This record gives sequence, C-alpha cells and structure tokens, in this order.
Amino acid sequence: MSVNRWRLDGQIALVTGASAGIGRAIAAELLGLGADVLIVARDESVLAATAAELAEEYPGRDVRHFAADVGDAEQRQEILDWVEDLGTGLNLLVNNAGNNARKPTLDYAEAEWRALFETNLFAAFELSRFAFPLLSRHAASSIVNVGSVSGLTHVRTGSPYGMTKAGLHQLTKNLACEWAEDGIRVNAVAPWYIRTRRTSGSLADPDYFDEVIARTPMRRIGEPEEVAAAVAFLCLPAASYVTGECIAVDGGFLRYGF
Repeated sequence: MSVNRWRLDGQIALVTGASAGIGRAIAAELLGLGADVLIVARDESVLAATAAELAEEYPGRDVRHFAADVGDAEQRQEILDWVEDLGTGLNLLVNNAGNNARKPTLDYAEAEWRALFETNLFAAFELSRFAFPLLSRHAASSIVNVGSVSGLTHVRTGSPYGMTKAGLHQLTKNLACEWAEDGIRVNAVAPWYIRTRRTSGSLADPDYFDEVIARTPMRRIGEPEEVAAAVAFLCLPAASYVTGECIAVDGGFLRYGF
C-alpha cells in the first residue's frame, strides 16, 4: 500500500473558524500531513497571529488567511471569491466555524437563534455550494463538517444549537449522495466536550464537570487535536471509500448506557 494514501501533499485545504481551538488544530494537522491551508475566522488580528504561528511551525507549507464572518451571507461569498482569486485551486473544505448561546428555548430572541443557524448551518450549506466548482475539478476532493453529539442526542447546549448540528449531519448525508459522482466525499465528525476556550466556562463549574465526566466512559475531556485527527483521516486518500459518515469523537459518550 502506498504511503501517499496517508499524506496530503499538494492538497489545498480551506478551514473555517481556524484562529483557535478545534479549527486551529485541524489546520495544524493538515499542514503536518503535507497540505497547504487557507484559514478563515472573524478576528483579523488573532487570525493573522495564528497564520504566522502555523507558518513558523510548518516551514515549507503555505498558510494564507482571510478575515470574514461566515455568519454573514455577503462575507461567505467573499471567502470563495478570495479562494478563486488566489488561483491555487481547492481540494479540501472543512466547515468548522460555529457559535452558541446556551439558554432555555423560550429565552431566545429571534435574532439570537437566527444567527446560530446562519453560522452553524447555512454557512456550511452555502460554502459547500460555492466551493463545488473548485472541488469538482479534481478526481477526489473532500468536505468535512464539524458537527456535534448535540445533533445526535439531547445535550444541554440549547435547542437551536442542537437543531443546527442535526441539520449539518443531514446535509452531510445528502451532499455525500448527490456529489459522489463528482468525486467529492462529504463526511462529518461529532465531538463531545473538547477542551477549548468556548467550553472553559461550563467546565469551570466543578459540579457540571463531574457530571460530564460521569457520562463519559473514557473519564476525561477531549483535546482539539483528537478531533483534528479524525477530520484529517476523512480528508486522506486512505479514506477514499468513506462518504456520508459521521464519526463521533466523544470518549464513548453516545454509547453510554446505564
């Protein structure tokens, strides 16, 4: 078996929400496997600093960045315009950007829940559609959507977040079937609690932390690099017959019974 099945040399990857946490870890993982990366996030200064760090960590690889809010329809188009103008092409799209506001269902203002749908679901839908002409130029391209266990079962994240992630998982299945003939594989990962800035507030509560650990067979919180490894596998030629799949990166949470 060729070692190239486990490499991404010559591949160009676009990763959203890549300035920190899981997105940064995904960009680093893909760089380590030989890909060049195009990273997107909202905060220009943080994103630029991340791009500089990644370029230093992975000399010889190309790291480019573009500040944009994927929750804004016009800026979503600007992202793909930027990619097209670069002239590098595109092999891999990782829809990682996401946001949340944890509240009881009746407490959401309309603008709040609509914003979650724009960022978590509609952005992935539109970016995938925009990227299709670039991805379909190759014999084998890949889209990976970063979903959540909250899209597969009830988690205390708030109903809009769970709805958006469930929609993202369904989008994954539909695109996998529609675009298989175009050489585009579409998969997803579904993380449980991962140690990031976004989860730090919830996990800082000792009682809540203990509840999370009690429901996690592996008895620990996951790391961003562990999600990134699953994403990278789905991008690799080694996963060439895997499409429409959702891999839970959850320490066994979804399989836990009583």
